[in-house]
Amino acid sequence: MPHVVVKLAPGSSEEQKKQLAEEIVRDVMRTLDRKEEVISVALEEVDPKDWTDKVYIPDIQGKWDTLYKKPGYNPFEK
Repeated sequence: MPHVVVKLAPGSSEEQKKQLAEEIVRDVMRTLDRKEEVISVALEEVDPKDWTDKVYIPDIQGKWDTLYKKPGYNPFEK
């Protein structure tokens, strides 16, 4: 443990996604002093038109107090 989930818009190559997962694993190992075999990483692509409903509302707005890095945008402000 831990399990890290990254939600992102489609468009990144498989190589970019693999590199991101590898870098996340390295950072978790170094920062939390965990062994590689206990870390898992998932990347979930979300269509930008669905971002507000599928990501922002449930995972950002709905869990604001648990975010260690808050976004600099609000889809409800125009």
